[in-house]
Amino acid sequence: MSFVKNDAQQMTFDDALWGLTEREKKMLDRSWATQFADHIFPLIDEEKFSVLYSDKASRPNTPVNVTVGALILKELRNQTDDEIFESILFDVRYQTALHTTSFKEQPMSDTTLKRFRNRCLTYETEHGVDLIHECVNELSSEMAKLMNISGQIQRMDSMMIASNIKRLSRLELLYTCLSNFVIYLHKNGYDDKLRGLEHYYDPNDMNAVIYHKKSEPEDNRIQVILNDADNLLRSCEGSFDEVNQYQLLIRVIREQTIRNADGSLRLRTKEDGGMDSNVLQNPADPEATFREKAGKPNRGYAANVTEDVGENGSIVTDYQFEQNNHSDTDFLDEHLETETKTPEHRTLVTDGAYASDDLRKKAAEKNINLITTDLTGRETKDIYADFVFSPDGRSIISCPVGNKPVSGSYVNSTGQCRASFDKRCCENCSHKDECNPKIGNRKAVVHVSAKSSERAKIQRTMHTETFRIIARIRNGVETIPSILRRRYDLDTMPVRGKIRMKHWFGYKVAALNFTKLSKYLHSRDKYAQCTVNG
Repeated sequence: MSFVKNDAQQMTFDDALWGLTEREKKMLDRSWATQFADHIFPLIDEEKFSVLYSDKASRPNTPVNVTVGALILKELRNQTDDEIFESILFDVRYQTALHTTSFKEQPMSDTTLKRFRNRCLTYETEHGVDLIHECVNELSSEMAKLMNISGQIQRMDSMMIASNIKRLSRLELLYTCLSNFVIYLHKNGYDDKLRGLEHYYDPNDMNAVIYHKKSEPEDNRIQVILNDADNLLRSCEGSFDEVNQYQLLIRVIREQTIRNADGSLRLRTKEDGGMDSNVLQNPADPEATFREKAGKPNRGYAANVTEDVGENGSIVTDYQFEQNNHSDTDFLDEHLETETKTPEHRTLVTDGAYASDDLRKKAAEKNINLITTDLTGRETKDIYADFVFSPDGRSIISCPVGNKPVSGSYVNSTGQCRASFDKRCCENCSHKDECNPKIGNRKAVVHVSAKSSERAKIQRTMHTETFRIIARIRNGVETIPSILRRRYDLDTMPVRGKIRMKHWFGYKVAALNFTKLSKYLHSRDKYAQCTVNG
């Protein structure tokens, strides 16, 4: 299939819009369809997706802007592939939004969206380039411009996203992985390797082993599965390295078991070191990881959104999608890597989970003021904010009242600066109880780190009115996870795997942003009409 740009967007004599009454045309002009047609569809860059198609002359592709537009509308209207396909065929609003009212037959089949998603998946798997992320971010940037949002104030938040998988017990997990490989061998004619294991490809066997044998201790049933898996892997060693089911069985055995001195397998226990969050949760989604947040377990992924805020509203201008053991500081660090330094000063507001002195310095290098509305860990003494340090933070220049130390040193093991002052300076100082120096016969010694001083300064700003205003601005981003869950079914995406789910998440972000733009356009037009009538 070759790439052809969609240039057929002009009205024809048999255009579907000609049959509308004046009343219907007015309603269409005021609907989401016209807004999408005017402000979103023309901005979809088809050339970006040309790499998905062949250079050779062949059957032309379905217009990319129609396909991408349909995928965004699908999330906007909360529809399935079949429902959006039928809507495009019979609903003039969808045809208006996608500029296809002049087509004699709509340029889409019931498999168009699925094939396009698979092409994007394959391309990112092979080349590491997320075309959907690039497209959505470009659209978001243009929407921000339409709403006159400068990007000088940004806010950030993360969310857990559950993978569409069943929680499995260790018995179910081990059985499923072994059964999947046995079924593969049976279907491909390797029954000679399955003597004594035939019951694993019986569709009724799982219920018999997992649920109908509860009178038999679970440890005994698990041991039988481990012995069967171990024998099968020995007989298949080196012969099925390219088979996914084989690799998953090897993985689950490696993660869940320990080999005894006699060569047999047993389950791994806490005494053996336990297991980390990367262990296989379900073979249906091998990339899903485990994380407990706020006391709730989550198996799947995590997303991070960056939202530009202005007087006319807000737009999500960037998003990240990773396994759920990716920390907030990791997300922020990667976000700052992609940021370019601008002449204009910008402010990025986050919650306390993103707090890091190193990240504040990294943000400052990009002319970004990183503000966290909370700090993790113990509170630092307020007096530390008034100590003056050298540029490298390895020595104290003066104390809060301006006294200079007689001598000083840097303690590598603790990162603190040791400063010695004249005993008389500290004995009669009004801040003696706050600094709490160790007073000797001739000198008074204090230990303070540059990080503690910076933390104290941040704590001090958190009590100002300006900071309270900024904190209220950040609170708005917390509505994003809630909206994505309630309106866009974030936790029930009908796909699995990091890349597939990330692409679906991108379409949901684009739909969410269009909703924000639509509200802004309605309010702007309403204000303009009131001004004219007034």
